[in-house]
This record gives sequence, structure tokens and C-alpha cells, in this order.
Amino acid sequence: MDAVVAAQRALLGRELVGPVTVRIQNGRIADVTVGQPPGAGVTHVLEDGTLTPGLVDVQINGAVGVDFAEVDAESMAAVASALPQTGVTRFVPTLITAPVDTIVKQSHAVLDAIAALPDRPAARPLGLHLEGPFLSPLRHGVHDPNLMADPTPTAIDQLLDDERLRAALRVLTLAPERPGGLEAVRRLSEAGVLVSVGHTDATGVETKAAADAGAAMVTHLFNAQRGLGHREPGVPGTALVDERFTLGLIADLAHVDADVCRLVFNAAAERVALTTDAVAAAGMPPGRYQLGGCDVLLTEEGVPRSPEGTIAGSALTMDRAVRNIVSLGVDPAVVFASASTVPANALGEHGLGRIEPGAVADLVWWDAQLRPRRVWVDGEIAFDARDGRVARHGSARAGQARLPAAGR
Repeated sequence: MDAVVAAQRALLGRELVGPVTVRIQNGRIADVTVGQPPGAGVTHVLEDGTLTPGLVDVQINGAVGVDFAEVDAESMAAVASALPQTGVTRFVPTLITAPVDTIVKQSHAVLDAIAALPDRPAARPLGLHLEGPFLSPLRHGVHDPNLMADPTPTAIDQLLDDERLRAALRVLTLAPERPGGLEAVRRLSEAGVLVSVGHTDATGVETKAAADAGAAMVTHLFNAQRGLGHREPGVPGTALVDERFTLGLIADLAHVDADVCRLVFNAAAERVALTTDAVAAAGMPPGRYQLGGCDVLLTEEGVPRSPEGTIAGSALTMDRAVRNIVSLGVDPAVVFASASTVPANALGEHGLGRIEPGAVADLVWWDAQLRPRRVWVDGEIAFDARDGRVARHGSARAGQARLPAAGR
């Protein structure tokens, strides 16, 4: 559908400028005009607020009661329908540690569910993120350490020789210090997979070696990894100064303290990719949910935990991550880019996460409180807060997938 959107201000590059008029044709941005009043033919006048690219979440295990490890067509449609309410237009379904055989089966189930999505405006999956099983038992978090394994050539073959999985595999998180880790990084990177260092006890030297081998991201910086020391920088210290790494950051202010979030943005704002690491509990009331087939408890505290008390992913949404970091005094333009442009670039998706001619017309109109008011996917409206409209997918479950407005 063709449209013309006139905004008082919009994110262009890493700056908020305005007024801006965006012309959409065939689901893509055809033209962007800056500094001039909108001409004739405007179909959407945004009288206030801010227009940004759609948000991209590279690590999401589930939402609205759905765990991607046990997903079907209906539940995938529910997540895709709900995410635009949080500003997310593209996402990478994530599967956690399991035996390689199981991960392959789960991956095919996710891909079957994606293939069955109706052709309606909703958030679009971008492939798969495998967070495990090549992780360190020393930094296992909520993952089962008994299921972790070395990234042997045979194990990597099992992933890459499956043509369907290989075509969909976008991100793989591993611990590079495991036997065979660096060779696995090289093979996966050469196959076009974004290798992310995570759930790892790697030293600073080992983290740098991973980057030398092709690793280009860190999964949830500071969490489930060797920490920052003044003589041993660990993963965070090395990643903060090594410009080859994109820094995934869970900005719920529980996984990482507010002052440390400020530190990360002060040190490397242009490389921070906000992510949720959300589980099925996201957008849901307190209760018991699943993560990779294991119980997760969400209390009034708002942080999912295993029955033993370990933080188990998050109930964060991307719009709340944006509000959280802006509340710390970080420039909103920088924060919006960290939720859109940076993760899109990390995935090599240079037609996403930006407002420029030729880019996909994924857009978010934010109000003054930084809550999404209207969201476009491929140039079509997927969410409008005025009437609570969400794109329908023809299933009762999808129609009920409502992510409540959340404060900080």
C-alpha cells in the first residue's frame, strides 16, 4: 500500500530531525524529505511525537505465553501479532540449550510455524538464534549445564548440513574457550552466521581471539560471562573496547544496573544493540511459564526466575527498554538507533532499521512518553493505539495477544 507520512521529527541516521515527510511505495521507502512542510497527498499526519524505524529484537525466546521451544502456527501468529504493540517489527526467535538433535527438531518446528504465518501486517521473523548448546557450564545461568557440549566438527556439520536450518540460522551464541570453539567460530562465520560470545568463562585474550576468528557480537553483555576486572578484562572489558563487537544489552535494569548501562553507552553507544531476551512471561501476568521446556516463575517483581531463584530471561519489551535507557539520560536518538539500526546492521540487514530511500517501510510513531502509537510493517499498519487495533491472524489466540503498557 502506498502512503505518505508527515512527522514533526524523525530519526534519520543517529539524529532526530524535522519536519520529515516519508513517501512509501510497495512496502519500501521511496523518498524522504527533510525541513519542508508536507506537500499534497499526505495520508498520515503525525502532529507530535517521533517517527523511528521499526525495532529489531535479535534475542527473544517467546512472549505472550508462547515459548518458541514448543511453538506451533497459532502461537507464532500470536507473538507476531503482539510484538508491534511494543514497536518491534522484526525479531529473531531464539532457542536455548538442548541436545543438537533436539535443537534441529525445534528449529524445524519454528520454521514450520513461520512458514504458516498469514500474509497480514505483523512483526516478521528473521530466522533463528541458537543460544547453545556450545556454552560453558561455569556460566550456565538457567540453561541446563548437563546438556552443554563442545562445538565439535560433527556437531557443527549437523547444523550446517541441514539445508533448511542453515538457510535460517542467523545468530549462534557459544563459549569460544570450549575445545574446538575458535574453529567453530570460523566455520559458522564463513557460513554467514553471526557468532555471538555468550554464557562463557572466556578471558579477555580468549574473547579477542574469538573476534579474530569472526565472532562479532556479545550475548547479553555482563550476564553469564566472566566479569570485568582491572587486570583481567574478561568478556565485557574486551568487548567494550574492541570495535568488532556489537554489544547485546538487556535493559530491564535488573540484569544490568542502571549505572553500568550508563557506562556501556558512555563507552560504546554506537555498538549497543538493545535486546529483550524475553521469555513466554513477557506481556503476561505473574504466574508459571516455560523456557525451553523448564518452569519459569514470574512474580510481581517482574523478573522471571527459575524455581531456584536464577534469573531466567526477562519479561522485558523493547519499548520499555527504550524508555529505561532514555530515563538514564542517554540521548533518545542514540537509544532509538540501538533498538533498530544497530541490531539490523549486526544481522547484515541494511534495508531494515533506518528511514532512507530503498529501506523497508517498517516505522514506529512514538508519543511524548515514548509509547508506540502507530506501527507500520512493510508499509502497512500493524498496530494503532487509537483503537487498540492489531493485525488479525484469524485465530482467537492471536486476537487475544495483547502486550500491556508497561512502565519502567
